[in-house]
Amino acid sequence: MNILAIDIGGTSIKSGIWNGSSLEQTKETDTQAALGAVHMMERVRELIRSYRDYAAIGISTAGEVNTDDGSIYYANSNIPGYTGMQVKRMLEEEFLVPVAVENDVNAAALGELWKGAAKGNPDFLCLTYGTGVGGSIVIAGSVYAGSSFSAGSFGGIVIHPELTTADDLLAGCYERCASTTGLVKRVKLIDGTLDNGRKIFANLHRAEIRIQVDLWIDDICTGLVTLISIFNPMRIILGGGVMAQDYVITEVRRKTLERVAPGLRGVQIVPAMLSNSAGMIGAVSLASKLV
Repeated sequence: MNILAIDIGGTSIKSGIWNGSSLEQTKETDTQAALGAVHMMERVRELIRSYRDYAAIGISTAGEVNTDDGSIYYANSNIPGYTGMQVKRMLEEEFLVPVAVENDVNAAALGELWKGAAKGNPDFLCLTYGTGVGGSIVIAGSVYAGSSFSAGSFGGIVIHPELTTADDLLAGCYERCASTTGLVKRVKLIDGTLDNGRKIFANLHRAEIRIQVDLWIDDICTGLVTLISIFNPMRIILGGGVMAQDYVITEVRRKTLERVAPGLRGVQIVPAMLSNSAGMIGAVSLASKLV
């Protein structure tokens, strides 16, 4: 049974057919999000029209998703007009197959549960570090969505209250400090030419750069200690390009486990396995339950 998978991101739309064991016929196109949600969804429909012979569609998307009806509960200004869009209904009406819709980080977590780093571990947290920090809570094999489909917004946890001002209440939040964006901002104060993660880790041998990376890792660990104390998860999966760095994942694991209470040290902190395909694979896992 073939399932069509679509991953709608802020910059690109990825697609492919799940043939029962792997993704094939994969494609990627620009989202053109700045042109608005109506334009973007027409691009999604064009992609879908290019495929044949699938029994259901799984959608992984930016924004907070009302999983009860497959609509967009909230999306920020990166995709104008996306809030309230009835994604599931419009696609089911045109393509006449069942459609599952889920937030991209939640879909990635479900992908890791089905085929990746969380396989066999039904209770876990998944965090992704990039432009911001995304999070997902999986309990007994299902995403915990919260009362307004916004659970897992770990980026809003305040870890540096001393940075908060009346004009910027989120200045010291986890997303600002522990994201890749936060790392780049910190390092550029030392060397303005190091404007992305790849350049930073190519210069990790420089003592002044390593100091900044270590301070950034400390911020990552502060958030993780808080989450471990609240959820007591079996496993935490860390995704995003920076987590592919051995130094980062090793130091995050070591420092976090040093700082949590002894009774919580059984948690396993591991890197994500599925990379850019995690969202599509998670969407497939949801769509496959509809047929």
